[in-house]
Order: sequence, then C-alpha cells, then structure tokens
Amino acid sequence: MTPLLASLGLLPLLAMGSPWWEDYDTRDSYRCDDRGTLVVERNASQAALISGRYRSTLFREESDAPGLRYRNDDTRLILRGDELTLERLPMRLTCTRTDDV
Repeated sequence: MTPLLASLGLLPLLAMGSPWWEDYDTRDSYRCDDRGTLVVERNASQAALISGRYRSTLFREESDAPGLRYRNDDTRLILRGDELTLERLPMRLTCTRTDDV
C-alpha cells in the first residue's frame, strides 16, 4: 500500500484507474506535502481517490457547507477550488491541485 493511503488507513483496491462504466468527467492530481500525490476522478455522483495502484470510491454528500463533498463509510473528501481536504477523523490531510495527471 502506498504510504499516503496507509497513513489514512484506506483499504487497498487494486486498480490502474477507474472502470469505463463509472464515466468520470473530471480527473485532477493533488500534491499532499511530502506524503505524495493523489489523483481524484469524479462526476456529479461519485469520486475515485487513486494513489499508485490503489483506489477508494466515495459518493457525493449533500451539504450546505462550501465545496464539493464525497464520502464513504469513514472518509470524507472535500474539494474547494484548488484545495482537497481528506478527513478520516481525527486525521485531516490538505492537498493542493497540480498540473500533473
């Protein structure tokens, strides 16, 4: 498991990218300090969080709070502009979008 996903305790799912039927229309890369890089593929209903060969799927969360929010059982992903926040309480990680994808 990559150090970044391991530090968040995310379960690994073997993948090189998302399957075609999930039809993600957006793909962005985020740098997370010295912990590495994440790729987020998303559409209006769900998002895939990818690090190396591992991925986790999160589903859109309706909220009045600012930003786009996706979550699964224990992880929340918040997108606001060029900033991604990953929460698995009590842990919180903030990443910045890069041009690398």
